[in-house]
Amino acid sequence: MEGADLAGKLLSPWLVLVLGLILLPSALGVNLGVSEIYLKVLVKTLQWATIRIEKGGRKESILNSASVGIIERDESPMEKGLSGLRGRDFELSDVFYFSKKGLEAIVEDEVTQRFSSEELVSWNLLTRTNINFHYISLRLTTVWVLGVLVRYCILLPLRVTLAFIGISLLVVGTTLVGQLPDSSLRNRLSELVHLTCCRICVRAFSGTIHYHNKQYRPQKGGICVANHTSPIDVLILTTDGCYTMVGQVHGGLLGIMQRAMVKSCPHVWFERSEMKDRHLVTKRLKEHIADKKKLPILIFPEGTCINNTSVMMFKKGSFEIGGTIHPVAIKYNPQFGDAFWNSSKYSMVSHLLRMMTSWAIVCDVWYLPPMTREEGEDAVQFANRVKSAIAIQGGLTELPWDGGLKRAKVKDTFKEEQQKNYSKMIVGNGSLNAKSD
Repeated sequence: MEGADLAGKLLSPWLVLVLGLILLPSALGVNLGVSEIYLKVLVKTLQWATIRIEKGGRKESILNSASVGIIERDESPMEKGLSGLRGRDFELSDVFYFSKKGLEAIVEDEVTQRFSSEELVSWNLLTRTNINFHYISLRLTTVWVLGVLVRYCILLPLRVTLAFIGISLLVVGTTLVGQLPDSSLRNRLSELVHLTCCRICVRAFSGTIHYHNKQYRPQKGGICVANHTSPIDVLILTTDGCYTMVGQVHGGLLGIMQRAMVKSCPHVWFERSEMKDRHLVTKRLKEHIADKKKLPILIFPEGTCINNTSVMMFKKGSFEIGGTIHPVAIKYNPQFGDAFWNSSKYSMVSHLLRMMTSWAIVCDVWYLPPMTREEGEDAVQFANRVKSAIAIQGGLTELPWDGGLKRAKVKDTFKEEQQKNYSKMIVGNGSLNAKSD
């Protein structure tokens, strides 16, 4: 009995903290200002740590390693690079130009580095974010140790509790709502469950989200497209409004959530390798946008997670079905934690635990003005125009490469395109055809 009384005394304050100060305000969308105070203290601590690092004489090496890269590239096009070597005739020296480009790509290409965590200019007292930092001073090491104790002994149990509650409520709530007949009441209850549970789950990461241009929030019957960094992008956006989601079928924890959510809301999960699934998705999307009373569709056209520095090629399928596109740019602040999911290296649970043991997840969300396909514009051009708008607003690098290169080899068409460009230079950019005409 004494043991039970002691356990009750220990759990009571914990439950009061979780339920009273975090869970209920999260469910109601009320902000008590605790996160802002926590972030202010954290910013002051990280600023102090940066000053200590600079005093340790490491500033120059930090800046060089984080911002410059391994090699300095010549970004000039092939025509300019080869024109300095010769005229239009083929010469054996051309081999040196292609060999140089090949070695640059092997040492540090601009694609594969987007599939690993971005480096930081200044250390944020998380050992996982930068391998270039070593012992600097006893005072800084002491602060780092205290930070480890706070993150793993206080924040982690609290965050795991919130995540368990949020996911459990989502699974149970959507399952129960799914038993109701199709009606406006069911739709309202489904939106309430999604909104409430996503807000609770965001608090499980000490999430702080800054929404901009709310007048451009996606409207019903439209399609919301956003850049993709992490699975929690869905939580970030759903905290401010509900969506019908379209995405790849997953297993494990995410799969359990997907199967539960689809019971109360017409989300579309598909297997990318199945051609019949892709046709079914296109058909479902066209039917969905035809009904202006349905929730906006949420799609991540990149098809994979990119490391918060770039926007890669948007798949054209989302832009072929018509309708109004509502672009959204998401940018995480890496100073407080790394939100990027390297799915080839970490499982979903491991990724969530890494974020829960970070300081916090802080991000900005920009809603952009709605866009429609212009006359004479094909789906690829429309996708590139939307991608450019998102990249500019989020301060991200725009890349033409397919995110599928994360797991696949470069398509032969890309190689053939470079070969064709070189061939055109040899024959004078098509001058022979021009003469024959």
